[in-house]
Amino acid sequence: MTARSLLIWVVLAGALLVPLTLAVQSPLLAYRDPIYIAAGLAGVAALALMVLQPLLAAGALPGLQLPRARYIHRLVGVLLVTAILVHVGGLWMTSPPDAVDALLFRSPTPFSVWGVIAMWAVFVTATLATLRRKLRPRVWRIGHTALAVVIVAGTVTHALLIEGTMEPISKGALCALVILATGKAVLPALRMLGLSPPAGR
Repeated sequence: MTARSLLIWVVLAGALLVPLTLAVQSPLLAYRDPIYIAAGLAGVAALALMVLQPLLAAGALPGLQLPRARYIHRLVGVLLVTAILVHVGGLWMTSPPDAVDALLFRSPTPFSVWGVIAMWAVFVTATLATLRRKLRPRVWRIGHTALAVVIVAGTVTHALLIEGTMEPISKGALCALVILATGKAVLPALRMLGLSPPAGR
């Protein structure tokens, strides 16, 4: 591995681990129920995983050939779904009425709406992934790309609207990385599908 590749991996690891570490140290977690803590940290982990997903799908990480990167992409997708289930399930266990209101879009907090939209988009993506071999390649790519945009928009908005355990600066930086990583993967995909003007125009 070259020095440049190593540097990219170190910077990426720091970008993902620092927000999670700061969230663990948040004073807002003091005296909280362990289930609530696990649910909150699962949400932070899900946000961090969303930086990796588009980079893996695009084969943009050094040292990983595209087939290997996409295999890991699928594994990280399973981890992402699991983290979301822990996040939502933990919040359900600690406050069922709030969870029900959020899932039914009755919650007075706007961040809940965005979080639920992103959650369902992730679940639909996971379902499509299991049916991928039955879909036309173009249908799969368009659906997957569109859902990725919805997931990122919903998740980032959800995260930024919450004043919770995540430290604000690291949270903003992580959300920016999610957007940049997704853009790096989505824009070339749109050009390939003929849904975006060629580069340079």
